[in-house]
Amino acid sequence: MSAIHTENLLRSFGELKAVDAISLDVAEGEIFGLVGPDGAGKTTTMRLLTAIMEPTSGEAWVAGHHSVREAEAIKEDIGYMSQRFGLYPDLTVLENIHFYADIYSVPRRGRDAKVEELLGFSNLTPFKKRQAGKLSGGMKQKLGLACALIHTPKVLFLDEPTNGVDPVSRRDFWRILYKLLRQKVTIFVSTAYLDEAERCNRIGLIHKGQLLAVGTPDEVKRLMRGSILEVRCTEPRKATRSLQAHLPSGSVGLFGDRVHVVTSTPEKTSPELEIILARDGIAVTSVREIEPSLEDVFVSVLGRSEGKETADVRAN
Repeated sequence: MSAIHTENLLRSFGELKAVDAISLDVAEGEIFGLVGPDGAGKTTTMRLLTAIMEPTSGEAWVAGHHSVREAEAIKEDIGYMSQRFGLYPDLTVLENIHFYADIYSVPRRGRDAKVEELLGFSNLTPFKKRQAGKLSGGMKQKLGLACALIHTPKVLFLDEPTNGVDPVSRRDFWRILYKLLRQKVTIFVSTAYLDEAERCNRIGLIHKGQLLAVGTPDEVKRLMRGSILEVRCTEPRKATRSLQAHLPSGSVGLFGDRVHVVTSTPEKTSPELEIILARDGIAVTSVREIEPSLEDVFVSVLGRSEGKETADVRAN
């Protein structure tokens, strides 16, 4: 049984299709990542699945409940951590958790044990008497997660939970999510960080409300057409502009201090790159073929999938 199932789920705002006919299955006990840039439709999708918003058309089921006809039942079986999760800065860590326990009608009997478990689980026990407003960004996210888990949900929705959080706190947060998997909690997480997408069991690439690809990170990478040449040189920004002026549109991108070039003929293209850059006075350190990253794949799939059907790369 799927923890999440949607059929042609669509949400329009006037002429804008924020979510455009998404059909998707998320298995019980997996981490599914919805990956895309700001404005791609991630938050709207999550609001539809959490029964906060009704679809314009199409249907969705979460934990076996219909998102419109059984909206209240869904809310009892899920945890939802929005981008601006409602922590109360003047309340302590412990008081915030108990506040959400009251909202979810968690019985008093056994509640203290559950709270202590969550504090230990999220490494917040030493800070349980600290006001939420005085916590670091990463600790606030952990507290938000603890509050979302107080009623033991079957499906956990996390909307860009590590946005703006430092790398160490992001790593710690994901360690907590992996612990949840051992408790058979299904996790649906949205993110704009493609390195985080690598941590998911499966991912969906979304852009302008449309799913461009669905599968494991490795399966999605196989959608890459052509090879990636990585160029290391003295002036990567200048090199990017130079190569973009000579090569097909969309085939050149700047990735940190390196330039990536997509080509179907790497053996032929490699020396051509060095010639182009030498003409512009740019010293090349190396040109080598590399495995594509999810960012490479996203750019490639985006370039050829506007208006086309989802590329479903699930294993047969």
